[in-house]
Amino acid sequence: MEGRSGLKHIGILAHSFEGAALCYRTMCLEGVDRLGPHQHPEITLTGHGMAEVLDDWERGDLPALRAFFRQDIEKLAAAGCDFFVCPDNTAHIAIESPGEPYPIPGLHIGEVVAGQARSEGRAKVGILGTNWTMTGPVYPGALGRRGMGWEIPNEADRRQVHDIIMDELCLGDFREESRKAYVRIIERLADQGCDAVALVCTEIPLLITEEVSPLPILDSTRLLAKAAVEVALGERAMPEWRGGPIE
Repeated sequence: MEGRSGLKHIGILAHSFEGAALCYRTMCLEGVDRLGPHQHPEITLTGHGMAEVLDDWERGDLPALRAFFRQDIEKLAAAGCDFFVCPDNTAHIAIESPGEPYPIPGLHIGEVVAGQARSEGRAKVGILGTNWTMTGPVYPGALGRRGMGWEIPNEADRRQVHDIIMDELCLGDFREESRKAYVRIIERLADQGCDAVALVCTEIPLLITEEVSPLPILDSTRLLAKAAVEVALGERAMPEWRGGPIE
């Protein structure tokens, strides 16, 4: 359902607020850059508090999580959104799991990031995100389907990355000592042969930028936002994926 501007209506399914806010802001700035002052596609954002399902994440209850996200996708569909994005990489573990198709299609963040990595000619990508994302299937699948290798930090580093995300970044707390810890972890990924690092917790780009990273970064939040605007402008194909496994 195109809005009065003739552009597609973007829905944002939020899970963590800092990443969703950055995604929304980036979409608006991209609209201004592409369309002119005070212009951007119509955007609707909705999301419940993450605390409601943290126990489900700890249990790995993917059916419960998938149903939880359905509530908000149905709201976005009712608001007239043509498609949704979820600027939360971990959420895609549940959204990718088997189940009834969602009412509107989604632009998959992992596919966007892996597509960018492939276009840059990357051979081996380091994965930084929550422990669920780093050890989960989303990025090995997205990168592997494009013939790229991947690497994750060791167990101790994964725990530090995860704890900083959950205890600091998702709560809007950005500390210099945490930035330095991430830089050290990225250096170790470079030593393991990675030629880029995917920042696939959507808050990490608020802490780690190209200026401080030892490796070129793949900023999942901004890449997703820009791709969504391209869809809204008709420059990228409308997504067809409605949740479930990626073929």
